[in-house]
Amino acid sequence: MLDKKTNILLAMAGAAVLMASSPVLAQDAAAPAAPAAASAPAAADAAAPAADAAAPAADAAATEEAAAEGHGGAGLTPIAMFMMAHPVVKVVMAGLILASIFSWTLLLIKLVEFSSLGKKTNRFLEEYRGARTLADIRRLATSEEFDGNPLADMAAAATGEVELSRQAGLDVAGVHRGSTIDRANNAIGAVQGGLGIRLSGGQQFLASVGSGGPFIGLFGTVYGIMNSFIGIAESNTTNLAVVAPGIAEALLATGIGLFAAIPAVIFYNYFNTRIASYGARADGFNAELINSISRQLDKGA
Repeated sequence: MLDKKTNILLAMAGAAVLMASSPVLAQDAAAPAAPAAASAPAAADAAAPAADAAAPAADAAATEEAAAEGHGGAGLTPIAMFMMAHPVVKVVMAGLILASIFSWTLLLIKLVEFSSLGKKTNRFLEEYRGARTLADIRRLATSEEFDGNPLADMAAAATGEVELSRQAGLDVAGVHRGSTIDRANNAIGAVQGGLGIRLSGGQQFLASVGSGGPFIGLFGTVYGIMNSFIGIAESNTTNLAVVAPGIAEALLATGIGLFAAIPAVIFYNYFNTRIASYGARADGFNAELINSISRQLDKGA
């Protein structure tokens, strides 16, 4: 009986012990989870500065990428650079392009003019040297075939002066021979003076484009580069992808200036040579014409 009671008491004591120890076991099991939960805010606090530090770099990269995309990136072409250039630089480039167009138009016109002038002059001289009298020379010089030719105009002016002197009753083959030749020579000189003005038409424009084109283009370049550096300062970046397109747009102005100036200078010198050559040819014809008139007057023509 005693043993039975003892067993019951032991069982009850063990149950009490188990009941008393269960909260402790629960707390012991939850204890490892508590430090883990407490460490989560600490990890978040540690990650926050890293995110804050990465934000400016991301913003800078986005700014550079946007700037590169705004300039066309790797797809830059002369037309694209012209369209994206600063208005002042764009005006400079447009003016130089127009000057280049006018220069090339003038070059083609003068090339055709000198080519036609040389061919017509050769034909006139060939027929002039076959004329036998002053009347033949005048008829040849005033024909429609050689209308506007400088040498034909010189011959027409000289023979016209002789004819006017004869119609005035002067003895062109005798007493007034010397004065008649002087007047004919003066008439030739007047035509030659107009010849210089006629052949030099457009030369001043070519000289202006040739001398001023590079400097006008350089002005556009300086202005464009200045704006590029201002943009660099505002964007706070020196990335080549951001800097290069703006500088390329500015340098395009100098390139266009050189494109307009180089042919203008070359053809200005070429046409000056042609004008001087034709002037020398006209001087030689002047002497030849005066000799012909003097010879015909000596023959009493």
